[in-house]
Amino acid sequence: MQLPYFKYHPDPLSTEVFRTRKEPAVCPCCGQETSVIYEGPFYSVDEVEGLCPWCIASGAAAEKYDGAFQDSESVDEVSDPDKLEELVSRTPGYCGWQQEYWRAHCDDFCAFLGYVGYSELEQMGLSGEVLEESDGDDWLRESIRDLTRDGSFQGYLFRCLHCGKHLLHTDCD
Repeated sequence: MQLPYFKYHPDPLSTEVFRTRKEPAVCPCCGQETSVIYEGPFYSVDEVEGLCPWCIASGAAAEKYDGAFQDSESVDEVSDPDKLEELVSRTPGYCGWQQEYWRAHCDDFCAFLGYVGYSELEQMGLSGEVLEESDGDDWLRESIRDLTRDGSFQGYLFRCLHCGKHLLHTDCD
């Protein structure tokens, strides 16, 4: 069965917020068996685990549990409130060290591509682009070479859906 498409998180299997299970689990939202479950952040009063991708995509999980997959205050600003609603209610989040932050560009949220260190940015030919985008952030310019994919100082890579520009968010443990 094909997973739903999430424009702001296009490959949640590779970022490992969705996990494939050998034995199906029951989604707590819809009650259906699924072999793919969500293991990313979900902010709700209830302790909810093992949501299926379809309940996330439809918004059923956020509605049923009055929850969010991304803190609406930890995002770049966009003018369309429907885009914010799609991001927080119908898009799987990602796992950060402290507080996940979602980047935006061209007045829309960007696609989360994954976790990166400096070596990954170099391999993709993106280190110069993300440094250029840092727009006067001297601390990032001086410390970007210390980024490690699975280390204490990690990068989160985003791509603008409209112009293709790559943006970075960094976080420390």
